Amino acid sequence: MIQLSPQSRIFVALEPADFRRGIDGLAALCRQRLAQDPFSGAIFVFRNRRKSALKLLCYDGQGFWLCQKRLSQGRLSWWPTSTQASHRLSARELQILLWNGNPEDAGMAADWRRVA
Repeated sequence: MIQLSPQSRIFVALEPADFRRGIDGLAALCRQRLAQDPFSGAIFVFRNRRKSALKLLCYDGQGFWLCQKRLSQGRLSWWPTSTQASHRLSARELQILLWNGNPEDAGMAADWRRVA
């Protein structure tokens, strides 16, 4: 099972991926396009061209996890934009994205606040 914690490193590929790719193909995308090590334990999030499905790739120390979510209707309402190849998300932003929400509109408190 993939655990999402506040310390999770999550990278979202901004360009759509070919969803015929499996673990090896997505791991190659991590290395080539995102310039990240797929064996690092980070979670990598990909979407298809139609914005109707997501794939998550994660290495847990023993092997890869590949999870897919296909929306039963509609399309993803939000996807990050940037000039870079990937975008960093927090664990709670990923949870909102998985529920087809917009993390920017969620109005969440900051991840870290100094306690007086």
